[in-house]
Amino acid sequence: MKTVQDHYEARVASGRIKPDPAQREALPAFERIRAALAEPPKRGLFRKAPEPPKGLYMWGGVGRGKSMLMDLFVDTLNVPARRAHFHAFMQEIHSEMHRLRGEGVADPIKPVAKAVSDSVKVLAFDEMQITDITDAMIVGRLFEHLFEAGTVLVTTSNRVPDDLYKDGLNRQLFVPFIELIKDRLEVRELASETDYRQDRLAGAQVFFTPANAESRKQIDAIWEELTHGSEETLTLHVKGRKLELPRYHNAMARASFYDLCGKMLGPADYLALADALRVLVIEGIPALSRHNFNEAKRFVTLVDALYEAKVRLIASAAAQPESLYIEGAGSFEFERTASRLREMQAAEWGANEG
Repeated sequence: MKTVQDHYEARVASGRIKPDPAQREALPAFERIRAALAEPPKRGLFRKAPEPPKGLYMWGGVGRGKSMLMDLFVDTLNVPARRAHFHAFMQEIHSEMHRLRGEGVADPIKPVAKAVSDSVKVLAFDEMQITDITDAMIVGRLFEHLFEAGTVLVTTSNRVPDDLYKDGLNRQLFVPFIELIKDRLEVRELASETDYRQDRLAGAQVFFTPANAESRKQIDAIWEELTHGSEETLTLHVKGRKLELPRYHNAMARASFYDLCGKMLGPADYLALADALRVLVIEGIPALSRHNFNEAKRFVTLVDALYEAKVRLIASAAAQPESLYIEGAGSFEFERTASRLREMQAAEWGANEG
């Protein structure tokens, strides 16, 4: 069976990725886990099941290749694994806990954890970060149950464990989870000097007008460069509703203006979206006026959420930002949105985040 290093070097040889010394140094940490999980179980009536390998917490700046290495690692596994964005996973956990409480289960964490551990051996998360107190209050108990069941956790993050939920409400109740991470996971920095995601977009056009076939062709090329053709569906659970992004990969999503602003979405949806993403592609932004006032209001709210979260925006639109909304109620207020859209086109936008 091929090692994680074998898969990495094959991608280098094919030209899909560029060799990076820091990434190569990180490969043995992934291979240690893959090799341990690949060991056949020892036979015998009284043989104890082997201890699961220690997991991995890999942190580092945005765009250093953490998600790519995680994908490569999961591709090498021969055991059931779940690859998910941490935020989306926690949304699912909250949704399932809410359902069980509705059925009269007083403490749903244990059955929820059992359902997860019964379905997978490895949980592979992108971008572990805790910003919500509801997440902070349950992750400790949730992962204690998962670890007890032998689930192996491999996760990436932009922060060292000690900075998770930093300055959060009642943080002292969260600190035991940080200690649990340090005990059950190998903590390792991916200290690459290159921000590959930013490099791919630096100096590139990211706002295309008009929204026509040529714009779509150029966005297709950027999307292929960012995702290497790998896509999945991201489902966010917001206040009991589902927000689905069918085209998603490694904290990057692609959607139409109608998907995001033509439906009955609100601030909570856009905040969840901004929290889950680092790059968003929006296609087909129309001219805005009194005729699509509600859609325009949603677009303003969406841009505000993306701006505050420093999400990289790639878009196609009927006109440049300053000319998108030139008449009708709301056109004056849109000047701030236009200014933000212009600022978000800068090559260095979001470069220093995380």
